[in-house]
Amino acid sequence: MTPAQQNPLLGVFWMLLTGLCFIAVTALVKVLGTRIPAPEAAFLRYILGLVFLVPFLGSLRDIKLDRATWKLFGWRGLAHTLAVSLWFFAMARIPIADVTAMNYLSPIYVTIGAALFLGERLALRRIIAVLAALLGALIILRPGIREVGPGHIAMIFTAILMGASYLMAKMLSERCSAGVVVAMLSISCTIGLLPLAALNWVTPTWWELLILMGVATAATAGHYTMTLAFRAAPLTVTQPVTFLQLVWAVTLGITLFGEPLDPFVILGGTIIVGSVCFISWREAVLKRKAITPNVTATKV
Repeated sequence: MTPAQQNPLLGVFWMLLTGLCFIAVTALVKVLGTRIPAPEAAFLRYILGLVFLVPFLGSLRDIKLDRATWKLFGWRGLAHTLAVSLWFFAMARIPIADVTAMNYLSPIYVTIGAALFLGERLALRRIIAVLAALLGALIILRPGIREVGPGHIAMIFTAILMGASYLMAKMLSERCSAGVVVAMLSISCTIGLLPLAALNWVTPTWWELLILMGVATAATAGHYTMTLAFRAAPLTVTQPVTFLQLVWAVTLGITLFGEPLDPFVILGGTIIVGSVCFISWREAVLKRKAITPNVTATKV
């Protein structure tokens, strides 16, 4: 879509819907609780979500990929499998606001990874923005001042692995269509999560399956509306809207789950989002191909 055809207000609208979809995902996983082990919950989310891939099955049968591309799909599937398992683990154990704020770090790790592995140049301003984001993470965690539990550690690795998954997705998008990239991720995650789920299988109730179907539906809808937002407006317009997810997460945690308000989480999350927005703005100013993704692009 050319700049003349873009509609910033429509882009903001779609990104607002995207945020609501992903907040619904976090709320449903929180409701699910810890009875179902994290790898099994993630496996059920993906296998139930395969129903949305039915339109792509025909095109998947016809694709011909070289060994390097298959290997890249495999590595991405492994990274995303571990990331999703850790995310489900963290979501059930720490406040929604903490999970949401720390998830904002994924685009920062993408920026670092692009410099290390894709030859992307890190100018001084981008280095400062990355350091500011990492400072935001320290404000959220406050090691030595508050207890940093397994859920927080899991979210650190979740963000790193999600960043790696996104980088590989960027590389795969130059070799395959977007539909194939999305479909292969779902299939590879389902396969990768199966043995992890089988290690400690707990038979889910119909209610738990309904919740996980809701997770799969909301996640799929979120990725679809995110795509519509990207088409309607540039990243510099839609990126700041993602901050509202933190506001909604805090509100949801307080009203529905009785979680305490932590101003340091809001402060740290704001700094991280501001850093991501600055990097995105600089990419737009320099008119180069964007590397740093929208925060919502690294969701489950």
